[in-house]
Amino acid sequence: MAIQNIFVVGAGLMGSGIAQTAMTSGYHVILNDQRQETLERAQMGIESRLKHMVEKGTMSEEEFQDCMGRLKIDTRLSAAREADLVVEAIFENLEAKQAVFRQLEEICPDHTIFASNTSSISLTALAAATKRPSRVVGMHFFSPVPKMKLCEVIFGLLTAQDVLEDIKEVGEKMGKTLILADDKPGFIVNRALLPMLNEACVIVGSFIGSVEDVDNGMKLGCNHPMGPLELADMIGLDILLNVMNVMDKEIGAKYHPSLLLRKMVTAGYLGRKSGAGFYLYENGKKLGVNPVLTRRHSLEG
Repeated sequence: MAIQNIFVVGAGLMGSGIAQTAMTSGYHVILNDQRQETLERAQMGIESRLKHMVEKGTMSEEEFQDCMGRLKIDTRLSAAREADLVVEAIFENLEAKQAVFRQLEEICPDHTIFASNTSSISLTALAAATKRPSRVVGMHFFSPVPKMKLCEVIFGLLTAQDVLEDIKEVGEKMGKTLILADDKPGFIVNRALLPMLNEACVIVGSFIGSVEDVDNGMKLGCNHPMGPLELADMIGLDILLNVMNVMDKEIGAKYHPSLLLRKMVTAGYLGRKSGAGFYLYENGKKLGVNPVLTRRHSLEG
């Protein structure tokens, strides 16, 4: 099946990045969110990033206009009635994702593929909420989507082979390298990555090493391009916590989120998007370590 029209549900960081990548790859995209202001902010962000590409000379003005012409925003799920592919990119919650697919079930044509950007939730469970389980698949993109080359494709118990072939074509057209994972908790990347990120939080929370020393240790000692705490901030500490909770429930104590991670999220330190996580940020630029992680309290004085 030739996919031409993509409907993206969720206009946050991931959803807007997926929409941008799809439209710059030649697809017609409708970006959906319940809130008009969120959609307008996402549209402005996409436009700004593409204009920056024009300024750098990596995109022509004509290409810019063509790309923006392929993007529409809409608060209504009913706008998905001509979608060939739906990519759901809302928060990591099984019931919420199932509810989206149930609503789209009544709107989309029979041929429409339902893809989820989930990083941990069972695709078989998502597919069970639909009348088309063979057409449900995972497309786990990585942030920032326009720059990161990987797309992890996850097949559920009933995902059809022709769906995987169509997704392969879409992913390659978007310029992504695809890896294929069975429907097991955490799939490939998060299964390996999350224990490291969580243990980095444990090291800082146990006063074994500082934020900067942990990140420098992994960058300079293990040749990682980014330290685990910097990466956690980029992912979003709330998202990291949600995924850890899912995997803790599914797999066990190995993925139990650290006390420090839970405290950071409770305090509202969510990473880059909130301006503070393990580091402080201004306009996306890292300023330094969050001082709440370096200060010591005393009853003296």
